[in-house]
Amino acid sequence: MRIWLDGALRDADDAHVSVFDHGLTVGDGVFETLKTTDGRPFALTRHLARLTRSAQGLGLPEPDLDQVRHACAEVLAANPVPLGRLRITYTGGLSPLGSDRGTTGPTLVVALTPTTHRPDTTAAVTVPWTRNERGALAGLKSTSYGENVVALDRARRQGATEALFANTVGALCEGTGSNVFVVLDGELLTPPVSSGCLPGITRALVLEWTGAKETDLPFDVLGRAEEIFLTSSLRDVQAVHALDGRQLPGAPGPVTAKAMRIFDERAGADLDP
Repeated sequence: MRIWLDGALRDADDAHVSVFDHGLTVGDGVFETLKTTDGRPFALTRHLARLTRSAQGLGLPEPDLDQVRHACAEVLAANPVPLGRLRITYTGGLSPLGSDRGTTGPTLVVALTPTTHRPDTTAAVTVPWTRNERGALAGLKSTSYGENVVALDRARRQGATEALFANTVGALCEGTGSNVFVVLDGELLTPPVSSGCLPGITRALVLEWTGAKETDLPFDVLGRAEEIFLTSSLRDVQAVHALDGRQLPGAPGPVTAKAMRIFDERAGADLDP
């Protein structure tokens, strides 16, 4: 595989980031993950806008989006795959050991790996840890993913592919790498960004295309929901057929199936909505 690192394509074996990079030492960085189909990225403009917002939120210099677009195009051309996971990583760069940033400027890495289509349904679990909706990183796609690693490991050990968090006031928030939608009395609902969840790209498109409603939801709504589904750049819209062992018969249900159909149709018609 060929990787873009700080201005040039390199073979994967020759693409090295310093052990003093702030992204490695303290998780000082932001990133985006995009789905690619036959060398074409989906929703690149929206992802780059969020990359900029996340960088601003961390106090990093704004990324040069023309350079990032060029890097993505170069990586996609060098690594032809039918379905891919394109990852843009932007860190604080070379820095002292500690929280202070250095002065050499950010590190930019763009990499691509093949992936496969996710199944239409999956299992999820809830976890006892909370998202801090008032924290400095709330709503930012930061590389500080330690909490997600721990929660997802718990989910995997229980036969699930996602773990769902409440926030500090006991409201439904998000998954480790997904947003969550529920159906109550036939109405499609999702937590607002003020809950502390990441403003997901697929989440935003589902809201726009289906008329789903943002509203504060208690965490125990998951036990009462008629349907539950997850959204992310690689999941698209994925129904939950089991949560903490509770079966949701017939998943994907009618509301979820409609959302899946609408998303597939609209996304297929416009690769950069």
